[in-house]
Amino acid sequence: MKTCELGASGLRVSRLAYGCWRLAGIEGKRWEDPSVGRRAVHEAIDAGYTFLDLADIYGNGECERIVGDVLRERPGARDSLVMASKCGIRRQGDPAGSVGRYDFSAGHILRSVEGILQRLGLETLDLLMLHRPDYLMEPEEVAGALASLRASGKVRHFGVSNFRPSQVDLLARACGFPLVTHQVELSLMHLATLEDGTLDQCKVLHMTPTAWSPLGRGVLGDGSLEGHPEPVAARAARLHAELDAMAPGMGLDRVGVALAWVLRHPSRPVPVVGSVSPARIRSMARAADVEMGREDWYRLLVASRGERVP
Repeated sequence: MKTCELGASGLRVSRLAYGCWRLAGIEGKRWEDPSVGRRAVHEAIDAGYTFLDLADIYGNGECERIVGDVLRERPGARDSLVMASKCGIRRQGDPAGSVGRYDFSAGHILRSVEGILQRLGLETLDLLMLHRPDYLMEPEEVAGALASLRASGKVRHFGVSNFRPSQVDLLARACGFPLVTHQVELSLMHLATLEDGTLDQCKVLHMTPTAWSPLGRGVLGDGSLEGHPEPVAARAARLHAELDAMAPGMGLDRVGVALAWVLRHPSRPVPVVGSVSPARIRSMARAADVEMGREDWYRLLVASRGERVP
């Protein structure tokens, strides 16, 4: 698979990241076959995904343990992988009686990294992202915690996830080192980051956007649109028709074309894909080798908006 540099880190990663949020199950239900997640990670590595995306809340830590198991089964694989995880979300009941919340306190960040490293069986994490913005964030406190992790060798690089541009500016100014990535929602079903300055800021600050839910929370895949609200279903149906029409000429399927659309943006987003199907993991990888033309990119934008570009 083609690769790109991750921000100003010097790290090279696959043009698609493998998202590990489904390794332990989906929608709170564990897979009946507990080996599903482990097999999926092996398949992703074999297919050329070198960027693995995790978070401490995925499966309440179980997804990190699964990846840790795979790393122990493939002791040579670690050297070719960029391992990323996220922290900063605390669920209801952590500790008992507390509400769900965001927590960028230095103590929580430092404790979270210790847990992440333990579950993965690593001494160093390549990339730590702050998962969702804490409205009570003290930028200097956060920067101090990140600097401590960097100095101790526990984390090499840092990024953010789902921040507003102003929040990125606050933290970036407090840090004495660059933030290298910003994970945001981006797909043909979610265009906000095209228009709110997020992707522009990534270009200015040399941050690589990583795009979560690049298939519009699944509606751009092969499943039925039944049960979705009418506006969502109508928009997705328009996109299905255009994606299917383009697919043969690009040598891809519908999903691959939707990923190629995300990949085409000048900020060079890295889509984060999360299927546990071996066939889907392999087929999605082909999107990284296709360059979408400007006309096709705008044709899909028009289909998404349901109106012509003025």
